[in-house]
Amino acid sequence: MKPPFAPTFAHVSPSQVAGPLQLVPVNAGVVSVHTADGAHVGSLKLVGGVWKFKAMGYDAAGRVEPGHGPLTEQHNMAFAALDAAEVSARLLGALGRPH
Repeated sequence: MKPPFAPTFAHVSPSQVAGPLQLVPVNAGVVSVHTADGAHVGSLKLVGGVWKFKAMGYDAAGRVEPGHGPLTEQHNMAFAALDAAEVSARLLGALGRPH
């Protein structure tokens, strides 16, 4: 499935996280999470019937930093369902940002 935006994989600071967040299915157990402008900030993984957010960041050279990035503090936040509005509201709300 091609997302309606151009995904990017680079360093994003918490102040640059633009909502609403976008969910892009990867497979039956993984959904990629991107900012409104396409920056990859993590994934949702189905673990034991619960969707868990896995934060992802990138350093200045573009190297992957699992468990890091602008949503580090929300790593392992759990969701009962894949609801884009709820995911965006909770993850961005934890940053004190509008969703």
